[in-house]
Amino acid sequence: MAAMNKSLITLYGIPNCDTVKKARAWLTDRGLEYTFHDFRKQGVPQARLPGWLAAVGWQKLVNRQGTTWRKLDPAVQAAVQDDASASQLMLAQPSIIKRPVVEWRLGEQTTITVGFDAARWQELQAALSGE
Repeated sequence: MAAMNKSLITLYGIPNCDTVKKARAWLTDRGLEYTFHDFRKQGVPQARLPGWLAAVGWQKLVNRQGTTWRKLDPAVQAAVQDDASASQLMLAQPSIIKRPVVEWRLGEQTTITVGFDAARWQELQAALSGE
C-alpha cells in the first residue's frame, strides 16, 4: 500500500505517553505518514480546541483518570463543567488531555478520534486509502 500524504493525519500528544507510542507505532507499521504535534513543545493548538470539543465533547477530551487530574485541587476539578472551563484547563495543563487526539482528513471532512482504538483506526485507514 502506498504511503498516505502527511497532511491527512495529525497526531497530537506527548512523546513519552505509552498510548501515544502505541498509536505512532501502529501508524508507522502500516506505512501511514502523519504529522506529530507535541503538546509539551508546541502547546495545545488553541484554534483546534473548539473543533475537538464539538466532535467529541469535553468529557471525552479531559482525561479524568490520569495522574494530572488526580493531582488537581478538588475545587479545580469541580470547576470543569463545560467546554469553556475544560478549554481553559487544557490550555493551562496540556497533559490533562486524553491522548492521542488524531485528526483524520478524509476529503472535505475531518474525523477526530481520542485515545487509541485499533478497530476504528483500521476503518479510517481504509477510508483514507479509498477501500
